Amino acid sequence: MERRELEALELERREQPSVELERLDGVTREQFLRDIYPRRKPVVLTGMELGPCTTKWTVDYLSQAEGSKEVKIHVSTVPQMDFLSKNFVYRTLPFDVFVRRAAEVNHQEYFLSQDEKYYLRSVGEDARKDIADIRKQFPVLAKDVQIPEYFEKEQFFSSVFRISSAGLQLWTHYDVMDNFLIQVTGKKRVVLYSPRDAPYLYLSGTKSEVLDVDNPDMEKYPLFVKAKRYQCVLEAGDVLFIPALWFHNVISEEFGVALNVFWKHLPAESYDKTDTYGNKDPMAASRAIQILDRALKTLEELPEEYRDFYARRMVLRIQEKAYRNDYG
Repeated sequence: MERRELEALELERREQPSVELERLDGVTREQFLRDIYPRRKPVVLTGMELGPCTTKWTVDYLSQAEGSKEVKIHVSTVPQMDFLSKNFVYRTLPFDVFVRRAAEVNHQEYFLSQDEKYYLRSVGEDARKDIADIRKQFPVLAKDVQIPEYFEKEQFFSSVFRISSAGLQLWTHYDVMDNFLIQVTGKKRVVLYSPRDAPYLYLSGTKSEVLDVDNPDMEKYPLFVKAKRYQCVLEAGDVLFIPALWFHNVISEEFGVALNVFWKHLPAESYDKTDTYGNKDPMAASRAIQILDRALKTLEELPEEYRDFYARRMVLRIQEKAYRNDYG
């Protein structure tokens, strides 16, 4: 790509305004289900009753509350964690030691480097079979949290406890279930993209290859400029509603603790029963992708000119039959 083209793309990216998410205070369960949930768009909810966790969960309290139970953590020498290239390692630490290290900027004891970053994403007892549930993995801390139950009890899927070092940035991805990101302590910046902008996000499975959403490599990802950016800053006590399929990139501007609560938007039988993380595509979607792969394999029997023509016809048919036209 020529320098002039790159400069034009960069200018287009900088001129494209970000959309600040709406912030709504004191929303009741009834209001959420009636006015917000059907819109299927992210929104920040403030003034919600979350229990004493937002003031109680200091580094000292967290360290003492759950003691020295061992936890598996991500450790990285760089702020931007990349799940695709796996630029981090997994290590195990006693929980109290981990909390104190994650709250530090520079470490006297470390695995890889003095300024390494830490990230805990809680999992079930057996991550292959059990979901994350703060009530089971961190029962003492769970007593401090009042989860906003803006969904039916049978829809509940998981409650994921998270702790991040300051400056840590997690890869852009989507989940297949709705969730509340509850910021308990610290500050996060969240950048989101609509499901409709998936063609511009350079996907590998559920994750985007574009790590640095603030300064993307426009030569490598020229279409990324077309993705409409939504963003918000979460302070302690804020709750971000992230509808299923919305892409999100999370930057911890301070050491912080958060809790994700996932619930099923679709009927229970729609989901893969082996999914303990909430990120495997619904069963019907997986089957459709497998069928498409077989169809594309069949097209290889044709010469290139014919293959191109019928592939374009397939795309048009998918657009006609499956695309929706009512996105806001």
